[in-house]
Amino acid sequence: MTRETIYGFIAAEKTTYPVRLLCRVLAVSPSAFYDWLRRGSPVISDDDLADAYDADRLHDAWREHRRTYGARRLTAEIIDRGHRWNRKRVARLMSVAGIEGIHRRRHGKKRSRVTASAVAPDLVKRRFHTELPDQLWVADISYLRTWEGFLYLAVVVDACTRRVVGWSMTDHLRRELVLDAVGMALHQRKPAAGLIHHSDHGVQYTSIDFGRTLRTSGVVASMGSVGDAFDNAMAESFFATLKEELVYRRAWSTRHELEMEVFSFIEGFYNPLRRHSRLGNLSPATYEQQLTTQNEVSG
Repeated sequence: MTRETIYGFIAAEKTTYPVRLLCRVLAVSPSAFYDWLRRGSPVISDDDLADAYDADRLHDAWREHRRTYGARRLTAEIIDRGHRWNRKRVARLMSVAGIEGIHRRRHGKKRSRVTASAVAPDLVKRRFHTELPDQLWVADISYLRTWEGFLYLAVVVDACTRRVVGWSMTDHLRRELVLDAVGMALHQRKPAAGLIHHSDHGVQYTSIDFGRTLRTSGVVASMGSVGDAFDNAMAESFFATLKEELVYRRAWSTRHELEMEVFSFIEGFYNPLRRHSRLGNLSPATYEQQLTTQNEVSG
């Protein structure tokens, strides 16, 4: 099939399908198509051609962020790149480029009461906002499905920056899973005494060994009420993001394969790059750096 034939087909179908989608399927450049169309028709304006180039720029930003961003985060990203586009223009260009963000699905979560050996009081009471990092950490466990069986992931998230400061993955639910996650957080962050660690009543968090680890490090344990996911909503929010933007997008053959991708998602994308609406559309790492700089200036 010649280029002329391909471009002619795109021109015939562009009122039915987005030009960017047609160009991607047929492996041609949208800007080249618009150049061809403009040479053959005076109807194509400079604005149309500018849209084609801008849609390419937007598509690049979307692809670099794992094809997950919708209009809100793409607007913040494209403004940081020097383009003063408002959200309405970004949404229009997304349509031109055939771009769609990831939409979170709503899932219920069942929790059952467990017999605890070392239950702590709820010191947070759903007040997850803190002014500085390493004042409140929230922790939880989730399971990720592979053909080989479940991969269990434990995370520790900083309430101020939404940064995942500790994590651990394995094929079992023994207390070592959460001990490794909080151990990583303690080693990397070295928090001052008095930090609150908030979790649910899972047997891993109520174990004697886990409680001893927190006390030895000067960390205060806090636990939400039994059976209420809202008492640990911040950790739940991270898992929802991980599953929608990574896990649910394909099937995973082995635990090792998924483990490597989760590692890449957390350390290569979520912490340093992914924009968070509660942080003014900054990434956790950028937001933390801004807080650090402000405190150094004010101090």
